[in-house]
Amino acid sequence: MKRKFQLFLLLICATIQLQAQDLAHYKRVIKEITSAKYQGRGYAKDGANKAGKFLQKEYKKAGVDEVILQPFAIDINTFCGKMEMWADGKKLQAGVDFSMREYSPGVHGEFPVYHVDTLNFDADRMYADLQKPEYVNALVCCDFWFSYKHREAFSRLQKAGECNNAGLLQTWTSPIKFYKAYGERVVDKPIIWVTPEAIEGVKSVRVNVDNKFLKDYKLFNVIAKVSGERHDSCYVFTAHYDHLGNLGKKIFYAGANDNASGTSAIVTLAAYYAKHRPPYDMYFLAFSGEDANLRGSEYFANNPIVPLEQIKYLFNIDMIGDNNPVQYCEVSDEGMRGYQLFEQINGEKHYFKALNRGDLAANSDHYPFAERHVPCIFLENENGDAFPFYHTIYDDWQHAVFDSYEPVFRLVVDFIEKY
Repeated sequence: MKRKFQLFLLLICATIQLQAQDLAHYKRVIKEITSAKYQGRGYAKDGANKAGKFLQKEYKKAGVDEVILQPFAIDINTFCGKMEMWADGKKLQAGVDFSMREYSPGVHGEFPVYHVDTLNFDADRMYADLQKPEYVNALVCCDFWFSYKHREAFSRLQKAGECNNAGLLQTWTSPIKFYKAYGERVVDKPIIWVTPEAIEGVKSVRVNVDNKFLKDYKLFNVIAKVSGERHDSCYVFTAHYDHLGNLGKKIFYAGANDNASGTSAIVTLAAYYAKHRPPYDMYFLAFSGEDANLRGSEYFANNPIVPLEQIKYLFNIDMIGDNNPVQYCEVSDEGMRGYQLFEQINGEKHYFKALNRGDLAANSDHYPFAERHVPCIFLENENGDAFPFYHTIYDDWQHAVFDSYEPVFRLVVDFIEKY
């Protein structure tokens, strides 16, 4: 009889755990917002705002007490028109062989290619070569990291009136990345990412690329609230739901790991706390504009709907769609008073083999809060099977990884119960 009762308790515990972190719900949200309907949750085709409206409905279905849309506006460079390139007559594939730097203007025409001699590099000789008739209006080709190392010399090649080049070709190993979407400005000359294999030995390229710079483009944060027993303090969960959007008319970046994974996690956390009323108020902030230089979280931090000093702890969940057994995190100075508890819980429950704490950086939506002395932790599961697809067209539903969701969910819930 005693053994039957123990088995019954184990079954009850297992049922509670399954109800706590809803993997089916988590997967459903990821699959939805990575679909073509949302066009990579970018800004040119209203994909981000469509995803935001979907999240508004999801929060309401989850049973939260209140959902608010917090509007703000950005200036952003986009690529939703023509996106074509040929290397010595061979058609290259957008998103596979080439992509655009986020702040590049459009480019149309045929251009000679000047390959930089990186073994015997001399900036003055490069400038002199570009004066030669065969290289007038050339696209200068060089490995990105080499040009970054010599960025003072290469910055001249991006400015109108400096040198005779038409722009830059920056090589990046496959899979080719969009890299960043911070295009809040447009430089004078085009800059194109291209794989070394696609451009090696190429003498000329033909390019037909459109850009569109959007001024005062309207976006919004989606804010859900679950009321607790006390209202003088609160916990906050954040994740950005926007992504890179389009590369031409046909290609979009689905962003399953970045950051459909984090967005879906806070939706299921909202559903959990709507069913299990917490002692304190809970806010679930789905930010837009993260891929435009943290604009949504920065706006909220400057215009909070709850005083920042009332936040007991903030959890920023970004790119947890991976399977590294070691969980990466960043912690604000004020958040360090809770970090020992994170480590203690993880050590006892073995959710991850270890927590790897890195230096605090302006790399996600926790940073505007850390700057304002809010206790916070950034959770990102990096360097697993999904990480190489970061900011590529392969970060999609077909390559989605779900291993880190449940341990992240349980670690956060356990922390709140004990903090």
